[in-house]
Amino acid sequence: MVEATRRGFGIDIGGSGIKGALVDLDKGQLIGDRIRIETPKPSTPSAVADVVHDIVTQAGWDGPVGVTLPAVVKKGVAHTAANIDKQWIGTDADALFAKRLGRGVDQVAMLNDADAAGMAEIRFGDPVARTGVTALLTFGTGIGSAVFQDGKLVPNTEFGHLEIDGHDAEKRAAASVKDNEGLTYPEWAKRVHRYLTVLENLIWPDLFIVGGGVSKKAEKWVPLLDLRTPVLVASLQNNAGIVGAAAAAAEGIQH
Repeated sequence: MVEATRRGFGIDIGGSGIKGALVDLDKGQLIGDRIRIETPKPSTPSAVADVVHDIVTQAGWDGPVGVTLPAVVKKGVAHTAANIDKQWIGTDADALFAKRLGRGVDQVAMLNDADAAGMAEIRFGDPVARTGVTALLTFGTGIGSAVFQDGKLVPNTEFGHLEIDGHDAEKRAAASVKDNEGLTYPEWAKRVHRYLTVLENLIWPDLFIVGGGVSKKAEKWVPLLDLRTPVLVASLQNNAGIVGAAAAAAEGIQH
């Protein structure tokens, strides 16, 4: 008799889009297509909750839901808001989504978006990431970070907001900046290199993993990085947040 696939549902809230999908929790892969809806403007808690409800309803999912936020999340409460409306600060996101989805609070897992992506990469990506200090950076609307020591997460690091050369790092080196300023991949790679050089001299990681949507074009910029620290491309690319969120919800992992 073939064992049933363990399934979960994850939603990744970003500055430009909100994505959700059913996840095979044994393989760390999406089941079917992901559903993507533009992030509402303004991206207030109530507006975003409506979109999350729509995605879960479209998918016909009635189990636990994992949700990522581009924010520091502690015990279900958002304490910052990066690239989403500032009304999120101080919001009990656990309670908000539980109410909007008609679920108990124990059926919703809230976590930082980069932490969720990192958890998925540690579990389902290259095994080398599970030993030593691994830093995952997601390059998208902003820069998210997740740091692991021997596979154990140090939650809510905010290394995308390091001040480098007088600027918030993500304002210079996020993938959105490349598009907004019309930078070529080599031009943008110089900024990413500068950012990662500063970060590696601060925390001395054994490995960098680079993810986010721009990881799909990794061959155009990752080879241009000349760092002391080895760099791997995220194996789950831009689906890592969804996978990590689904796993967190299924297993009751909260930060």
